Amino acid sequence: MVEIKEAQEEICNKFGVDYYPTPSYLLVGITLSVKGSKIMPINGLRHNPEGNTTGWYIWAGEEYSEDPDFFVPLHVEHLEEWCPELIKYLALPPGFRFLIGENGYVDVWMDESLL
Repeated sequence: MVEIKEAQEEICNKFGVDYYPTPSYLLVGITLSVKGSKIMPINGLRHNPEGNTTGWYIWAGEEYSEDPDFFVPLHVEHLEEWCPELIKYLALPPGFRFLIGENGYVDVWMDESLL
């Protein structure tokens, strides 16, 4: 757990933002295509947390859907099994997005429209 926190703090420092923890008992919205998938890119966006959610929505591929069944709830603690490389981005604050592409490509940016 300490290693994850350090990796998350490193990402936050790299992008000059405050560390905004994502407790492991809370939920993310995620698509089944992320689990063990080789589909790229992996996209994430964070709204303000609400109830038992982190505010994170994560999907694989170019397409995003408004279909209410597009995302399934998953506790943060299970992301290690699904897609461990994205965990280090989950301490970015609400309003942030990330994109993990092929060949080590990563983009992180603030999207005010999410707030």
